[in-house]
Amino acid sequence: MTLTSTDFKFPRQTSVYHGKVRDVYTIDNNILLLVATDRISAFDVILPKGIPYKGQVLNQIASYFLDATSEAVPNWKLAEVDPMATAGVCCESVKVEMIIRGYLAGSAWREYAAGAREICGVKLPDGLRENEKLPEPIITPTTKADEGHDENISGQEIVARGLVSAQDYALMEQYTRTLFEIGQKMANEKGLILVDTKYEFGKYDGKILLIDEIHTPDSSRYFYLDTYQELFEAGKPQRQLSKEFVRQWLMENGFMGREGEKVPEMTDEICENISNRYIELYEKLTGKKFVPAPESNSADRIAKNVLDFLANLD
Repeated sequence: MTLTSTDFKFPRQTSVYHGKVRDVYTIDNNILLLVATDRISAFDVILPKGIPYKGQVLNQIASYFLDATSEAVPNWKLAEVDPMATAGVCCESVKVEMIIRGYLAGSAWREYAAGAREICGVKLPDGLRENEKLPEPIITPTTKADEGHDENISGQEIVARGLVSAQDYALMEQYTRTLFEIGQKMANEKGLILVDTKYEFGKYDGKILLIDEIHTPDSSRYFYLDTYQELFEAGKPQRQLSKEFVRQWLMENGFMGREGEKVPEMTDEICENISNRYIELYEKLTGKKFVPAPESNSADRIAKNVLDFLANLD
């Protein structure tokens, strides 16, 4: 069984938010509980079936990297309370996603190929190719839209709009570069290239903290290191470690989230294949063997573990 929806009623619960993949519970307006469900989304659409163990994979990858970077950059995490849930301090979210790119790929490449030579206030030289390593990593932030699509924005404009102070933005940029440098080093050690990723920040007790998830296949793009140069020189697509394979399967079956399009049938075989790929991602990124949590009653297990965690806080 997969966990595709939750409806917990925890003691002192003050709010709940159901996102595309995560359900976010607030306790006492001070503790945030992120439950990574088995829902999967693509093209801003939640697909009709859950993927076995996906929530556990995402939660434990994020938890692994939050721990690995906590000495360099302070973050929101207090504890991994369940294989599918993490608890942390409740921060006031900064309405900006800090996207950092070491290579010209994805939407940045599409803009560049269409003629753009400046993205989010960052100037790019002529003559770059798709997936080429940039002279140095660039930060291309976007706004976090409550409705509709996120928009590219420059650091200067972020400060001018009052989304965050100049001092806090400078610290967010510094943290972003530090996290990316650590992430690239960890990826290289696993035979991977961290191509681009996003970080989110919030304020707690007057301090900027890293929040949400980091370096997961849902928020990051990875290339395989051993074949990068050969494929780049040949002008061929890179071997990727991300959820791009899900988007590819959808596109091959005529779905890109546009009006009138129908999600292709997600057979048990398709769901199992996607699950196996996510487990492969976990093992490649962390270097650890994936240990599945008992699936039969994951909601009951999460509830018990959260209640134990909250009791120990009292």
